[in-house]
Amino acid sequence: MTARVVLADDQQLIRAALRMVMADLADMEVVGEAATGAEAVALTGELDPDVVVMDIRMPGTDGIEATRAITAGPAGARIVVLTTFDDDAYVYGALRAGASGFLVKDMGLDDIIGAVRVVAAGDGLIAPSVTRRLIEDFASRAAPSAGPARRELTGITEREREVLTLVGTGLSNTEIAAELCISVATAKTYLSRLLAKLGARDRVQLVIMAFEAGLVSVPG
Repeated sequence: MTARVVLADDQQLIRAALRMVMADLADMEVVGEAATGAEAVALTGELDPDVVVMDIRMPGTDGIEATRAITAGPAGARIVVLTTFDDDAYVYGALRAGASGFLVKDMGLDDIIGAVRVVAAGDGLIAPSVTRRLIEDFASRAAPSAGPARRELTGITEREREVLTLVGTGLSNTEIAAELCISVATAKTYLSRLLAKLGARDRVQLVIMAFEAGLVSVPG
């Protein structure tokens, strides 16, 4: 199956680099490019891609608003945010808007392409090198008084709650399996159950839910 991709970034060089790499791949096709968030929304509605690689800081409609508009609409496109983490205060907002992945521009192109594949296949992904930094950044800014009421989790077992807590701290399936002394296959089964029971789209949403439920403590 070939993943149809829209590239949304106001830097032409970034779009050109990704387009060049994807052009040589049998399982990926760039079907459109956008330099603004508004263009990304319009192209997604017109072309119905599988994945939109979305910058956050763009003129006019930014990547957060564009992500929210796309995920709230009828299109089935999944959003991969590609940004500069150290300079961007809006990453958590993009994930809450419905993004399925978060990558940084200083990652290798092969890693970025691999992440797009993961998201195209229906999973969510946060760059491993920055997962914990993202969590710490969110925790430092998300004061309880400023955020939504604490999420109540119902219908999950105590073991599933443990797994969700570990997902929220950024652990991979392999790390979760080691922490709980279970197999990786069993860890994946728990993850699948959590996705179904909590109505989460992917792993990224589970991370957010873990924070909103208070399962992951603010680094201190």
